[in-house]
Amino acid sequence: MLIKGATLVTLGPPRLTRADLRVEGDTIVGRAAQLRPRAGEVVEDVRGRLVLPGFVCAHTHMYSALARGMAGPSRAPRSFPEMLSRVWWTLDQALDDEAIYYSAMVGAVEAVRAGTTTIVDHHASPNVIPGSLDIIREAFGIVGVRGVLCYEVTNRGGLRRRDAGLAENDRFLSASSTDPHVRGLVGAHASFTLDDGSLAALGDLARYHRTGIHIHVAEAVHDVERTRRAHGCGILDRLETFGLLNDRAVLAHGVYLTDAELVRVGKAGARLVHNPRSNMNNAVGHAPADRFGQRAALGTDGWPADMLAEARFAHFRLRERLGLGRSFPVTSLLDGGQPLVSEIFGVPFGTLAAGSAADLVVVDYVSPTPLAAANLPAHLLAGVQPGMISAVMAAGRWVCRNGVPTHIDVDAVYCRARQVAAALWRRMRG
Repeated sequence: MLIKGATLVTLGPPRLTRADLRVEGDTIVGRAAQLRPRAGEVVEDVRGRLVLPGFVCAHTHMYSALARGMAGPSRAPRSFPEMLSRVWWTLDQALDDEAIYYSAMVGAVEAVRAGTTTIVDHHASPNVIPGSLDIIREAFGIVGVRGVLCYEVTNRGGLRRRDAGLAENDRFLSASSTDPHVRGLVGAHASFTLDDGSLAALGDLARYHRTGIHIHVAEAVHDVERTRRAHGCGILDRLETFGLLNDRAVLAHGVYLTDAELVRVGKAGARLVHNPRSNMNNAVGHAPADRFGQRAALGTDGWPADMLAEARFAHFRLRERLGLGRSFPVTSLLDGGQPLVSEIFGVPFGTLAAGSAADLVVVDYVSPTPLAAANLPAHLLAGVQPGMISAVMAAGRWVCRNGVPTHIDVDAVYCRARQVAAALWRRMRG
């Protein structure tokens, strides 16, 4: 395929370039100001539209997609631990195969409509552990998005379920090690739900597969305080003890990491993922994302994988906290997932250069003011809307056109999803 007349946009650092792209298979193989069509080549003239790398959601929970609109518990949560036990841990225990599948389908549809082509998912379904990651992989494959999946290991369901979670991570990491569309990480819940034996097993598993852990870290003060009471040390101390604080680790939230701990994370090379909508919704506090360092990324933690929307929340919350005298380039967070998935898949993402993954978004944005590299972040935050996304490509295939996913019947999926959600909610009440 030859994509002609594109205004190529990259974010790290912001750049605008008028050029054509040649795609073969799932890879961009050519980029130049003018490329001539080859015999038999499909030509797609985008007529000057913006073409961006596909967005990456660096941390989320796809199983929450069917929670939208469900009634709250009989007693409203008054703290983060109560939010977990009365809402999210009730939800994940009620999941069955079909609820997992349709959660992933709905979440993937919403992702591609927003230009997100890779989803780093953190899954939990205590009553359906073996094979659960394959269910998500199947849904992702039908919609056409890439995924980085893991199962959330925890002690909260006892040793049998903990061991089943370890086994599911182990199985999936082996099964997906060469998959060009889906890969794995070692999943873990927060420190306060993991004993030393579990962390040791997680460390062994990560080393065996030469991968990293994907874990909640200091999302709420409860995580920090309970960890210190139970183990006499901090969260990072425990991860370090079991060889889990390294350059392959994906640490979600980091709301209550101190400045000294943020330095330790940076020295270890671990990645921190900021999830502003979730943090505000759960009233856990405000992450110091401006101090997360160069290996920071943006996630949604269960909210729809609309990364431009998430970037706006990050921008406004940081603006409010830092004040008018200071600014933070939120687009660096928006771009932060690209290096993460580049390392995991072993292919460059986010560059739109020859050799890069053919994951891209065509945006029908006509600017009412001058548009240049210097003010590109302002245009993305204030101007570009999901309705302007005219086409989305993942792994060299168009997966969405004019807001409509190209490989599935969305109406049929949503019709069944509503039925599955109603049954899920009934199980939760029971």
